[in-house]
Amino acid sequence: MSNIYLVMDEVEPWAEDLPAGSAISFATYLAEHPIKGQRKTRIINLCNTDRYLSRGYYCSLLAEAREHKVIPSVNTLLDLGNQDLYLLSAAKLLEPLEAPAGDGAELRFKIYFGQVEQPELRKLGRRLFERFPCPLLEAQLSWNGQWQLASIRAFARNELEEAEQALFRQGLESFTQGLWRDPRQRKASRWDLAILVNPEEKLPPSDAQALKRIERAARKVGFHPEFIQARDYARLGEFDALFIRETTEIDHHTFRMARKAELEGLVVIDDPTSILRCCNKVFLQDAFAYQHVPTPRTRIVSGQGAAEVEALEAQFAYPIVLKIPNSAFSLGVVKVENRAELEKQLAKYLGQSDLVIAQEYLYTEYDWRVGVLNHRPLYACRYFMARNHWQIYDHGNGRIGSGGFETLPTYEVPKAVLSAALKAARIIGDGFYGIDLKQQGNRVYVLEVNDNPSLDHGVEDAFLGDELYMQLMGEFARRLENRGR
Repeated sequence: MSNIYLVMDEVEPWAEDLPAGSAISFATYLAEHPIKGQRKTRIINLCNTDRYLSRGYYCSLLAEAREHKVIPSVNTLLDLGNQDLYLLSAAKLLEPLEAPAGDGAELRFKIYFGQVEQPELRKLGRRLFERFPCPLLEAQLSWNGQWQLASIRAFARNELEEAEQALFRQGLESFTQGLWRDPRQRKASRWDLAILVNPEEKLPPSDAQALKRIERAARKVGFHPEFIQARDYARLGEFDALFIRETTEIDHHTFRMARKAELEGLVVIDDPTSILRCCNKVFLQDAFAYQHVPTPRTRIVSGQGAAEVEALEAQFAYPIVLKIPNSAFSLGVVKVENRAELEKQLAKYLGQSDLVIAQEYLYTEYDWRVGVLNHRPLYACRYFMARNHWQIYDHGNGRIGSGGFETLPTYEVPKAVLSAALKAARIIGDGFYGIDLKQQGNRVYVLEVNDNPSLDHGVEDAFLGDELYMQLMGEFARRLENRGR
């Protein structure tokens, strides 16, 4: 389990309320750490970091030399010292900010472990903290037709005014939630597992009952599981493993968190390479063709002129299926019945992506989904089409409908289906994947590989039950035990 220390220039009176021994001075950290036999040490550097080669700078530098997880890292301090870098990297973060302003207006606000007092700035504050993980930040925005980041800096706790102390303590408590609680339970666990979820997601990869079973299986295997959200980006270093149970995207916090976790040395499912490969159907189709994985006839479309439309009509009979490369859950996938619909949808999709996938339409009553974990088939389902619809999910009329399902033991799955699923999974990696396939007679076609497959109670676990979750957690444990060998 993590041993967490708050390092200060000098231990301050307010720190008496913290667990004994968790607040230490820089001098103590310099002289008495690392402690022999103590692993997984986490450092929150509250020293003054206002200049290069300060105590705060050395605190982070020593922490990294001692393989302690530290916030802020040396790279974060250097980034904050490079105005050109942070102005460039933070520009996109301001896009969702909506606040009335006039020419020359300024906004100055403080960020306490990702938390901001002003409601309209909370989302921006969290994003700035994710980009520059530092306990205390002060940001200044200026208005020149749009909001721009004028400056951002790390500041010391002793710069806080009396009224701001409570906000600092609140941010600290939120950031360290769970680290100083349930000590007996945490002591009995070998590892810490972060399970990334989004309670607001309409179509999450796992329902509440499945998440409970994941949590229960994790404890049995030797993990202390904790459900985390996007706001916990800076806390990833506290864990040994990350299990992503939120729909993944590339330009999204799920990918950034997977990448950070991998760089921090965590065991990650979904790993960032798998996300990168699975989240784009152009990659999948090209890789499938290169590796001779059977797929429906496919064409990658880059234009919408008459020549391209005629080429599509020459290759495919109507209806034709069009897909945006990063679509999920049947969104961004449409069936066109004639040239007018084809031209309209191509114009729409090519306005969102420079490349679009066109495929032949194959009618089946159901799609296969084979769950694969580390090159082994784990479960198999038949997902039937939604009522009066050609896809599993029907997003029409403002409601999301879906068809029925049938879960089978993998030994009852046709050999050709299993073989194609395993061949497709090997292209992606050794993670946890859901391979979607169609079967017409003896012919099998791979549609796509999902890096973040659905795992709902009563559906994918209908045959294996809790054993499904035990196998997943067992794979995490196996990877952790083998780490460093």
